[in-house]
Amino acid sequence: MISKLARGQQLAEAAASFIGVRFRLLGREPTQGLDCIGLLACSLQAVGGQPVVPIGYGLRNSDASPWIHCAAQSGLLPASGPIRAGDVFLLRPGPGQHHIVIAECAVSVIHAHAGLRRVVRQPMLNAGEELAHWRLP
Repeated sequence: MISKLARGQQLAEAAASFIGVRFRLLGREPTQGLDCIGLLACSLQAVGGQPVVPIGYGLRNSDASPWIHCAAQSGLLPASGPIRAGDVFLLRPGPGQHHIVIAECAVSVIHAHAGLRRVVRQPMLNAGEELAHWRLP
């Protein structure tokens, strides 16, 4: 059986394998480009998961609650406490903005950065509000 830490580490490593892939809103295929949901979906698939992805969202959304159920349907469980590799966060970096990031470790995340137009590794994002925190069982 894979330990919780090992499964999270696998998710973080899968996400890291997409660093450099171009950003594309609603992108689900690395060859075409990924957005933050696409990055999470591809990373979950890489570790044997079956992600359920939301539809009908844009770069600006006033409310992310219609899509929160997709996390549980994708096998993610609510989490709290110290950040572990593979933890997934839903952030609100600004008004009308929602963003998913995957923790590589306690101090860095991997995410599809719309401004930089690619999947990147960056220090843990402190800006904005944390709306949800999940991890694989």
